[in-house]
Amino acid sequence: MGLAGRTAVWWARLRSCRPAAAPQPCLPARLPAACQRPYSSRGKEKIDMSTYPVESIRNFSIIAHVDHGKSTLADRLLEITGTIAKTDRNKQVLDKLQVERERGITVKAQSASLFYNHKGVNYLLNLIDTPGHVDFSYEVSRSLSACQGVILVVDANEGIQAQTVANFYLAFEAQLAIIPVINKIDLKNADPERVEKQIEKLFDIPIDECIRISAKQGTNVEKVLQKVIEKIPPPQCNTADPLKALVFDSTFDHYRGVIANIALFGGEIQKGHKIVSAHTKKRYEVNEVGILTPNEQPTHKLYAGQVGYLIAGMKEVTEAQIGDTLFLYKQPVEPLPGFKSAKPMVFAGMYPVDQTEYNNLKSALERLTLNDSSVTVHRDSSLALGAGWRLGFLGLLHMEVFNQRLEQEYNMSVILTAPTVPYKAVLSSAKLIKEYGKAEITIINPAQFPDKLSVSEYLEPTVLGTIVTPHEYIGKIIVLCQDRRAVQKDMLYIDENRVMLKYLFPLNEIVVDFYDALKSLSSGYASFDYEDAGYQAADLIKMDILLNGNPVEELATIIHNDKAYATGKFLCERLKDAIPRQLFEIAIQAAIGKKIIARETMVETLQEE
Repeated sequence: MGLAGRTAVWWARLRSCRPAAAPQPCLPARLPAACQRPYSSRGKEKIDMSTYPVESIRNFSIIAHVDHGKSTLADRLLEITGTIAKTDRNKQVLDKLQVERERGITVKAQSASLFYNHKGVNYLLNLIDTPGHVDFSYEVSRSLSACQGVILVVDANEGIQAQTVANFYLAFEAQLAIIPVINKIDLKNADPERVEKQIEKLFDIPIDECIRISAKQGTNVEKVLQKVIEKIPPPQCNTADPLKALVFDSTFDHYRGVIANIALFGGEIQKGHKIVSAHTKKRYEVNEVGILTPNEQPTHKLYAGQVGYLIAGMKEVTEAQIGDTLFLYKQPVEPLPGFKSAKPMVFAGMYPVDQTEYNNLKSALERLTLNDSSVTVHRDSSLALGAGWRLGFLGLLHMEVFNQRLEQEYNMSVILTAPTVPYKAVLSSAKLIKEYGKAEITIINPAQFPDKLSVSEYLEPTVLGTIVTPHEYIGKIIVLCQDRRAVQKDMLYIDENRVMLKYLFPLNEIVVDFYDALKSLSSGYASFDYEDAGYQAADLIKMDILLNGNPVEELATIIHNDKAYATGKFLCERLKDAIPRQLFEIAIQAAIGKKIIARETMVETLQEE
């Protein structure tokens, strides 16, 4: 007997031996319609989204300084609306990455659709939880493009911090409705009255509009939902218009390809529709659409004003550009403005530990940059480290998190070079201008630093930094800023205890250890935020590190002339401790051109007899 025949006989015996199913008196065959939850994420039954017209949709983000309770508030909102079950384990539900749970911070903006009944009307609330750290402000600005309002969370104990101010102005410039929420009122040292006065003074928002809550205990959180419905307007769009969908985020799945998060600004979309990308001009057939609750929940259709996900057989990571517009085949529309590309603040070289892993690392980088589009990638090579890339990041924490995600999600071990910032040089040599095709070049690798004889001036990047601190630390902080070549621009007392300082910093002075030094001086109370402020002329030089007279390209650095001797001495001392001892003497030297400015000597180890 063949395999198919044996299988059929075995299956028939199994069915004949099985006892009759016992009745289950406790479970009704079907819940009555009134008791059913159309938003239940159990199973994969498809939801009918046509019951939520544009007038009953609210799209909003939660923004705040780091550690002010955004993710905790998101957890409570998910529980109150019944999107997730109430358990003690609901902590950072929307923070899905391992790195987010380990560090206790939000790195990726995450969205979830909530269903809420207010005064007899069913509302669809699309929530986006955003990061709070300055390095991930690009995630915040991207999320706000899909929203009509924000919940601005402020800690009742710490009050307004630097990133609170930055996020408020992001929302204010986007002309979004702002709901101020004072969180952590259950803390022993909470002072909501003081925080309300700060909000009124800095943001010109009346005190009576502030909602006092405790996200951890759930106090007054229901009022936040009601305020969202009353104050935030519905999206301005129409289902009768042609399809116009904005891709505001995307991830890669090994089995289903690219999963794009979309916000619909017109029309409707369903499985089987033929769509076209405005960026690549490629045509796709929609395989699945749905909403995030916060897990993927398939729906029959998505309509104008709604936020959800789309799977359309995009197999290459380059096909789902964040900021792209999707429209129906043969129904072209004017593409949406998209997003202003992120401007990298820090550059570092990345190389595989083993060159045989080059292609695997390349694939991992492509997939991770799909999910984190603010990282820029340029191919690079080094005599010592081989082929690799020069990556641009929004800050040092961003670089650390990206490296950690490479290790955790793709099992990639890499070598990262010391971070540098992008300098510029205005060329005076006609030969170099002809070679580069322009008079002003950007330098992201110290090895490309042009000689002083062929340059009319060097430019360094600057940032406008905002520091919020208790007044007793002002003296120490001013001294720290002056040491970092900063120029004071403004000083404002938020209240009798807190001061907001504004300084113009050279980016190179703050990128590595300024934040740590600021926290140490202020016992952890000061907060810091910065924004790009263009370039300024500077006296820059390239410092080489020589080992036994041979320059090591990977250790070269660009610094300000005033700091050359101190930095050279520090690097030589660090290298003396870091390099393993050899059987011969090693001279470690810092040099500017032909001039040696610092030296350390490693004495040879004695050979065993």
